[in-house]
This record gives sequence, C-alpha cells and structure tokens, in this order.
Amino acid sequence: MRPYTQLVTLGMPDSHLSEIRDLHLFSDMENEHFQQLVRASYVQNFPPQIELITEGDPSDFLHILLSGSVDLFSSWNARETSMATVRPVSTFILAASVRDAPYLMSARTLEKSRIMLIPSQDLREVFGKDIQFAQAIVDELAQCYRGVIKNTKDLKLRTSLERLANHLLRQQARAGGGATFVLDSEKRRLASVLGMTSENLSRAFKGLRPYGVEVKGSQITITNQQDLEGFAKPNPLIDHR
Repeated sequence: MRPYTQLVTLGMPDSHLSEIRDLHLFSDMENEHFQQLVRASYVQNFPPQIELITEGDPSDFLHILLSGSVDLFSSWNARETSMATVRPVSTFILAASVRDAPYLMSARTLEKSRIMLIPSQDLREVFGKDIQFAQAIVDELAQCYRGVIKNTKDLKLRTSLERLANHLLRQQARAGGGATFVLDSEKRRLASVLGMTSENLSRAFKGLRPYGVEVKGSQITITNQQDLEGFAKPNPLIDHR
C-alpha cells in the first residue's frame, strides 16, 4: 500500500473548511480551538483502493472524508468483511482517536477521495479544554454505539432475505423514494455488509421477486411497494440509521 509520505499534501479551500466547521462535531466549539485543530491538520487526495489505516495500528489521526467514499472493513483468519461505507462530509473511527487505542477496523478508498487528517494528540488536547467539543464527541460516539446495536439486531433477528429487503427499502429512501434506483455498492461488497456470501445474495434477490423486486445489473425496481414492506416489516428501532 502507498504510504502517506508518497502522496501530495494540499491546502484546504474555504468551502471545505466551512463544511467541516458545520459538522456537529465542530459546530459549537470555540473558534480558537477549531483553528488549533485546523493548523495541525492537513488534506490529501487519495486514489481508489488505497488502504488508509490498518486495524491494530496506533490511531495517529482522526480522518474526515471531504469527497469520495471509504470502505471500513475487518479481516480475520483469511476472511474479510465490510463493516460500513463512509460518505462525505463525515469523520470515521473517532473512538480510537479519543481513547488513544488501536484501530479496530481498516479503511480503504472506494474511489478517488479527499481526506483531512487531524492528529489524534491534538484532538485529545482540545477535548480536554473545550466543553462544547467534548459534549459533541460524546454525542457522536453515542450515535455510533446506537448504530452498532441496530446493525447487530439486524444481523441476529432477521433472515438474510429480510436483511436484504430492509436494506433495499433504506437505500430506496436515501435515493429519493422512487421505484427505481441503483445500488450504491457492488454486489460482492453488499453481500459482505449484509453478512452473506455472494451466492446467498443472488438467491436472496431471486427470493424477493414474489414481493416485487426486479434486478437488472445494479438497477433495482420495486414494482409492489406494499408487498415488499409487508414482508420486510421495517422497524425504526433497527432501520433508522
């Protein structure tokens, strides 16, 4: 993998600075503390399929995705699974930076991505002296914890067919609610996110045909919304992400 030192460090446009300032994590903190973090940080462009961090390594930086997308994944015993997709503008793996603990996940770019890196040491220093910033960090970590609980419930309480049905309903809503939309990740990666093999995912798509799901490549068309929702039984205590 290409190390950071071989990539070009770039300045930060005011538009990105404004987007970062508007993030819940930074919106209410003292301006001098925000400027302290900005002065310590830097921005880089990364090509696709670059490993940004490796699980088990020290958490040297908090990463903020400004453009592109990032796959959070984990590996064990020659197996790999996708944990989540990060989209702009958002931070990722905040807990490790706050606790000065090893990363529990790896991260790689899915496409050309622009990322801001804030040294974790500076993050912890400002955390200790800015109450609003500290409260925002606690709030974001609480949201992440609730997301993990919802994802665990999805995996443990639903069949693979039900998980896929609810995933399609969530993605349909994010895409604007139309009957036809395009999957936001390749099917192999989708299978990993849903805790399936590629073969099981293919069978699950076929299993949803009677409920009005048509698949053409990466394009999904829901022809019977009521039947699909009746089968999936979406639950805000699981599906509201």
